[in-house]
Amino acid sequence: MGKLSPYQNKRDFNQTKEPSGAAKSRKVTRLRFVVQRHHASRLHYDFRLELDGVLKSWAVPKGPSMNPQDKRLAVRVEDHPIDYASFEGSIPEGNYGAGQVSIFDAGYYDFLEDDTALQFLKKLENGSLKFILHGHILKGEFVLVLIKDGQEKNWLLIKHKDKYATQISFDIESFIDDAVKKIGRGTSAIQGKKKDSIKTKEPPKNKKDNSSDKENGVMLTQLVSQLPEDVNWIYEKKYDGFRLLASVNKQQVNLVSRNGLPMNKLFPSIVKSLEEISLQNFQLDGEIVVEDQNGYSKFQELKSGEPLKAGLLLKYYIFDILELNGNDLTSFPLFERKELLDLTLKKHFSFPLLPVETLAEKPSNLLSVAAKMGWEGIIGKLRDSSYQRGKRTGDWIKVKVHKSLEALICGYTQPQGTRDYFGALVLGYYDHDRLIYLGNCGTGFKDSDLKELYQEFEKLIRSNKPFDKSIKIAKEKEVTWLIPKLVAEIYYSDWTQDHHLRQPVFKGLRTDKTKDSMNTEEIKTTQLPSIEKEQLKINRHLVQLSHLDKIYWPEEGYTKGQMLAYYEQFGDFLLPYLHDKPISLHRFPNGINSKGFFQKDLDIKNLPSWIKTKSIFSESSNRDINYLICNNKETLLYLANLGSIEINPWLSSYKKPDKPTFAVLDLDPNGMDFQEVVQVALTVKEIMDEVNVQAHVKTSGSSGLHIYFYLKERYAFEVVRNFVEWLATLVQQKHPDTTSIERNLDKRKGLIYLDYLQNRSGQTVVAPYSIRPKKGATISAPLDWKEVNPNLEISLFNIETMPGRLQNNPDPWQNIWDHPIDLKQALLKL
Repeated sequence: MGKLSPYQNKRDFNQTKEPSGAAKSRKVTRLRFVVQRHHASRLHYDFRLELDGVLKSWAVPKGPSMNPQDKRLAVRVEDHPIDYASFEGSIPEGNYGAGQVSIFDAGYYDFLEDDTALQFLKKLENGSLKFILHGHILKGEFVLVLIKDGQEKNWLLIKHKDKYATQISFDIESFIDDAVKKIGRGTSAIQGKKKDSIKTKEPPKNKKDNSSDKENGVMLTQLVSQLPEDVNWIYEKKYDGFRLLASVNKQQVNLVSRNGLPMNKLFPSIVKSLEEISLQNFQLDGEIVVEDQNGYSKFQELKSGEPLKAGLLLKYYIFDILELNGNDLTSFPLFERKELLDLTLKKHFSFPLLPVETLAEKPSNLLSVAAKMGWEGIIGKLRDSSYQRGKRTGDWIKVKVHKSLEALICGYTQPQGTRDYFGALVLGYYDHDRLIYLGNCGTGFKDSDLKELYQEFEKLIRSNKPFDKSIKIAKEKEVTWLIPKLVAEIYYSDWTQDHHLRQPVFKGLRTDKTKDSMNTEEIKTTQLPSIEKEQLKINRHLVQLSHLDKIYWPEEGYTKGQMLAYYEQFGDFLLPYLHDKPISLHRFPNGINSKGFFQKDLDIKNLPSWIKTKSIFSESSNRDINYLICNNKETLLYLANLGSIEINPWLSSYKKPDKPTFAVLDLDPNGMDFQEVVQVALTVKEIMDEVNVQAHVKTSGSSGLHIYFYLKERYAFEVVRNFVEWLATLVQQKHPDTTSIERNLDKRKGLIYLDYLQNRSGQTVVAPYSIRPKKGATISAPLDWKEVNPNLEISLFNIETMPGRLQNNPDPWQNIWDHPIDLKQALLKL
């Protein structure tokens, strides 16, 4: 029997509009999930995952929950056809499942631990599925686990604890009206719910993740270096203008920028044209552009809006429709939204409202076409992508022909020669609360620009420098400082070694942006070098690399290729701390938002011949384990390519496993304010100075600090641990109200944990200069003790800032190898 025979045998398709379907595999890059509210003889929810050409299905009586405390019964039912994922409507009386069906939530899902659908299908057979939902309401990690009761059909659907989870009571029925309005594809679900007469309330929202829920948020594009050669992608011209959402309700028009700034007054002709469309209500996404008679963009003219100079034309290029007649279309696949856009607005497409055409050329030719035509670049979109407001998922991408970015104007220099008003702009951007210098820009201005900009500058003059005092600014003595408020668009050719713009050219002011809403993706992703080749030859060894464009840090847009580039460029700083030390791999093959796993034992049969391993007996496992030994850059890149973002070596080498190279005191904040950790670290320094012991400090890259002592493999772990314990005890006596050496979590709750127990055989600590799988791609950074002060923050040291630090400053630990400590003398003095 076929996979769908049980489904088909239960239904009379002459009476029900349910899809008859056939098992099939779609050529897509992502798999769907859907949750349908089914008000049959008993109200329940049907949870369905696309897999193996069908929808694997479970009936969930109480519906899914976003609270990890809720273990929802999920009864496995027959496979449904994939077309059922979009089914809504009434199943007539007398038919199987008679009642009303409506979509509660829909989207895509990823495997949490598996690499392939085949592996995931095997987990289904074994009774345990772990996955990540990307819906409008249901988000994050979930697990389906089979109840071993002999029936083989009863499962539990459980939410994992993650940033999307809620701890409050989650009653799915209490906010179904709101969910249907967001996701429903018709009025049947709303009407069916009204008949139920169930009270409604707003859905719970996670305070940490509400940026994508903004009513007028736009879907964002991800900057990439090349276009995929794949039939599942469509391509469009990248327009050189302002992104604009147009919401129309009974001819009442509301134009807003991508960041919610009102635009009606700037572009009244667009408002008038939209008012003339004979539709009740709809929302469009597009780009507003000023062009000359030859079709060339005049970006700078947008800032002032209408009226325009003679010979210029204002156009609104429309590429998406998000709402139509009360229905939210964002969960529809892109190609269906495109069809609706064409059907509903075809007769209204005329100047100044114009459709964005899909480009017919091959991806390999598109960039040369764009360069020839003078375009900004190319936009690529997955054909079946949903519209995810406020998110940069990688389903929409962009490749730029001309490099450009947004920057804050932080000051200006005095004019030179015959120029009036000012000479160059001082440019910067905020990384969290820290203003970063990008360089000076002195070209690209028309005479009218100089005067208009200067008039704006006069309102923003400040007496003091907005940058940190340690940051050196070109021609600083002649700079007039400004409050960093105005956002400029800047062309540039490349980046200098100290990460300043090379050959910057002023393009125009961004009056549609503020300092808080400017896009720093171009700065972060363009500024960081990335490995482009999938093969590198290092020391005569060929290193195979893969998936270089995969996003490892979704929030920042950092890729695997950029991570590998950091290790390739700065691996020499890291390698001395790894020499001859067994490595425990902490792998995140799908990026930091997916669950990682540890791996110690390597399958030596599948390793390149030049990879060194060491077999070491493990008492806990009662067997030999093949540890990786990383003594060179090619091995470092090999293990990083496995998704091992951070490097975790033993404290001792495999040659002398009982005599560590380093002793470590780990200062774990455990919820305490980080400035208290700084004070504790300085106390360690004072104590060590008194006994003439050189201590070295680094950020953990997570939340605390690590104090290192170089031992030169002279002492056994027991002696080393006693030394660090004595040190921790002395520190705790000086900070009794903020620190603890208790192992029991309850006894040290809210206190800085002085962890001396890291000092034992087989224990690993993240290596100096290692990247961490944490927000911001932070790095475990060696520090000079002068940097351990109230201004110290973990976030300051990351994949973006460390290259400049390593290129322009001496290594704070460069002398560590010259000063091994005399532990016995130190213990006697202590």
